[in-house]
Amino acid sequence: MDTIRAIIFDLDGVICFTDNYHYQAWKELADAEGIYFDEKINGRLRGVSRMESLDIILERASRCYTQEEKEQLATRKNESYVRLLEKMSPRDLSDEVKNTLDTLRQRGYKLAIGSSSKNTKKILKQIGLDGYFDAVSDGTNITKSKPDPEVFIKAAEMVEEKPENCLVVEDALAGIDAAYAGGFISAGIGDAASHKYVTYPIHTFSDLLSIDKL
Repeated sequence: MDTIRAIIFDLDGVICFTDNYHYQAWKELADAEGIYFDEKINGRLRGVSRMESLDIILERASRCYTQEEKEQLATRKNESYVRLLEKMSPRDLSDEVKNTLDTLRQRGYKLAIGSSSKNTKKILKQIGLDGYFDAVSDGTNITKSKPDPEVFIKAAEMVEEKPENCLVVEDALAGIDAAYAGGFISAGIGDAASHKYVTYPIHTFSDLLSIDKL
């Protein structure tokens, strides 16, 4: 049996929730471009990179956009999103999540973040977890987004553990795809709990403490 020595957490939807800020930023952009956008379309963007998300939104555009225009739009969206993130505070970190993290640390596990977001470090700072994790692998040090396992593989390297000795905690189906592709053990919450390849389906974050290997 593989021994779990490190736990790698996705950020958004697992440690905290920034879905509403993403939605507001994309809606602001879509409205400015005269493109229809609603919460159902927004649901398709979960766990997807910024440029891929933009392509989904532009499916309803009345014209084609050049690559340069797309990059400008993505930059505008991110600027709006970063501005909205200023509203985040330690209140956005639940007691359940913080207490579970502290307990896992007390049990001797290495804790890391594996997120495709380039705003990961800012979000961690806003919610009071700046410097808390042993490693942060995010959108600033990867070239491929989930379902590619690169972000988790780099996180494992940063904590000096093999994938089979790391538990990935994810809420997105693409995240479990990435964990499975990389040879990681996984725990899925929310949508990810129903993935056919998830190792441990969980209902709430604190259920991590009841996993037999932890």
